[in-house]
Amino acid sequence: MEDEDRLYRLNGIAHVAGYLEEEPSRVITAVRQQQNMPLHDRIIPYLETAGLYHLARLNSQWFWVDEALLSAFIERWRPETYTFHMPFGECTNTLQDVAYQLGLPIDGAPVSGCLTEFENLMEHGRPAWVWFRELFGELPPQSKVKQMTVCYTWFHERFRVLPADATDETVRVYARAYILMLLSSQLFADKNANRVHLRWLPYLASLDDLGRYSWGSAALAWLYRCLCRGTNRNVVNLAGPLQLLQSWIFWRFPSLRPTGFDRFRFPLASRWAEFVPRNDAGAQRLVSARLALDRLRIHDVSDLFVCDSCTSFSYMSLPHQTLTVSMQFVWEPYSSADVVAVIHLEILADEHRRLWTAVTSLIYFAAIEWHQVDRVLPQFGGVQHLPDVALNIDWLHAKDGRGGDRWFPTYYQEWHQLWENRHQSAIWVDRVLDPGPSADYLDWWCRVAHRFLSPDVAFQDPRPVVLTEEARHRGSSQAPPRVHVYDRPDNRRVVRRCRIGTRTTDREWREFADRLEQDVPGAEAADAVDYRVPRRRGRRPPARPDRRGAPDGGPFEQGDGTCHVPAEDVVGSASGMGQPTFDVGSSSQLFGNVSPYGFAEFTTAAVGIEIADPVTESEFYRDIADMLRDDDDTHYRPQMPEEHAQFSAQQPQSHDVQPQLAVDLNEPAVSPSDPWFALGGTPASAFNAVPAHPTAPAADHRPRRVRRPPLCGTGGHLLSQFDDDDSDTIENSD
Repeated sequence: MEDEDRLYRLNGIAHVAGYLEEEPSRVITAVRQQQNMPLHDRIIPYLETAGLYHLARLNSQWFWVDEALLSAFIERWRPETYTFHMPFGECTNTLQDVAYQLGLPIDGAPVSGCLTEFENLMEHGRPAWVWFRELFGELPPQSKVKQMTVCYTWFHERFRVLPADATDETVRVYARAYILMLLSSQLFADKNANRVHLRWLPYLASLDDLGRYSWGSAALAWLYRCLCRGTNRNVVNLAGPLQLLQSWIFWRFPSLRPTGFDRFRFPLASRWAEFVPRNDAGAQRLVSARLALDRLRIHDVSDLFVCDSCTSFSYMSLPHQTLTVSMQFVWEPYSSADVVAVIHLEILADEHRRLWTAVTSLIYFAAIEWHQVDRVLPQFGGVQHLPDVALNIDWLHAKDGRGGDRWFPTYYQEWHQLWENRHQSAIWVDRVLDPGPSADYLDWWCRVAHRFLSPDVAFQDPRPVVLTEEARHRGSSQAPPRVHVYDRPDNRRVVRRCRIGTRTTDREWREFADRLEQDVPGAEAADAVDYRVPRRRGRRPPARPDRRGAPDGGPFEQGDGTCHVPAEDVVGSASGMGQPTFDVGSSSQLFGNVSPYGFAEFTTAAVGIEIADPVTESEFYRDIADMLRDDDDTHYRPQMPEEHAQFSAQQPQSHDVQPQLAVDLNEPAVSPSDPWFALGGTPASAFNAVPAHPTAPAADHRPRRVRRPPLCGTGGHLLSQFDDDDSDTIENSD
């Protein structure tokens, strides 16, 4: 069984649940962007081939989210177990919910690859902007480009309406634009809500192969990552597929759903398309939602197959009044006859359905999460047993792909292999007529879990829970066998863990990049930037032109009016995903033995950054050295037991050690010449010392010219040919 310290190890670091007394009304802000592009009939076949047609149907209307309600659930989200901790047990979003709510395919290849370095990491890959012009026929203007992203407005203006006389190739171009916008807004939206990233170019290069990817597992991985970041008390914005999270709440908590939404169709998330939440008193509504979840008792959980009209009531005695609360959690909301009547059978195919109970990795590029369904078996009609110790992959939460591109299927090879073996990791669930937690589980949960977040004065404390008769009849069950995976704990500093995905790390990375730009010879002077304010309010230096005269990272226009992109003369055909790749070394091969202080001196000498100055007095730059030193294969090695003392004597002795020097520590240290002399004078040893005859330097010690690598603007030039450093945030997300 799992103890309390391991189960809530993040409470004392940065989890918002550990600071509710200081911040009782933290309401997060949802960062979302509507695609707002009409769906043409000639584009639908491409969406059906890609498995994204049902998601496109959800795009016809804007989905409003209740930020106060989502904030109450984020407080109960635990990154340690990937579940919501409720008074009655655990529950979470699973691959089954993704299939029913969004209609996405589950089985398939992982959504992975690289982010921008296509020509270096993919065989037959193309430079990003060369590939962009081949796929879309033109390049966006420079004002619409920022690094490797393009503004939404350019896609709206250019590809919103499909011409009536469009050719087949033109339809394919418009289909690529629609899919690109759909993925960037509905599924994988980040906090750059008004921009589209170019990471999808290899996928769009082959529209016929889009159907072989597991879009459902990638969407769930990104939702998990956003929820884990939202639990950080320093994070105030939330991105991701929030319509999936809110629809999951409304379907499983009938008392929290709005009234008047009884009719629905497939996908099930379309039921709440016209829902408009209140926009006032967000802090009060957060406190009310938190209290409503605290008042949810074990007796209020529905174990039966329920319809929408089913309601249960629980009566509680408060100090001064009697309150009737309509509260319920539904373990299996998709088993009602009304839901079965509208479900499309393709999501119930065996290759997709058997992965609903797979305990495996979830992959979305650099975001690696874990599908911990063995802790929520009642959601699949089973009895919840005493859970095994949850997998600790806190180290992976700091990995997001920024700070240096790489081929993620190779870098995260172990986790990709777990997904390849996903069918073997599916656990068997014995369905029962009365699903729910066992008596042993409830006894353990009531002793260990933090089931209540509201203060005790807000409601009568029901901690002495009497087990229900239904739970006693369920008995106890054993944990089903599953593939064992070693933990990947976060061995870095706790202070850095507190800053993962927060505005603090974004500010430090921006300052680091600007200081690198200031070191460029001949760079134009610019106003100082206040890094204490968000990036959109800071005064930025002008874009630094490259040797061709264009700003770095984007296309530029020549004198004759034609657009040109860097490395346009590279020949080859457009290639999709799944191609053989090149192996890129690890950054620790270069800085593996460099201490943080040594790296600080190197950074100061190379780019003029003073580690001890007031602005950068945090451990940020020393954390860079820690990341470079720890970023190697040792993270993938299992923790082995320490060597016993009786085996140490059997180890061979090393003779490559310098012998002990004949130094008497009782004698004071002496020097052949007195180092102290008056300012401007000459030491006495200079008159009697024998001058050394000048000799030619040895061949091995001749001075060599140190060539300085070109600056790239991101800090990657510090690694020479290795571009493998890590960062703390993803896509300027947090």
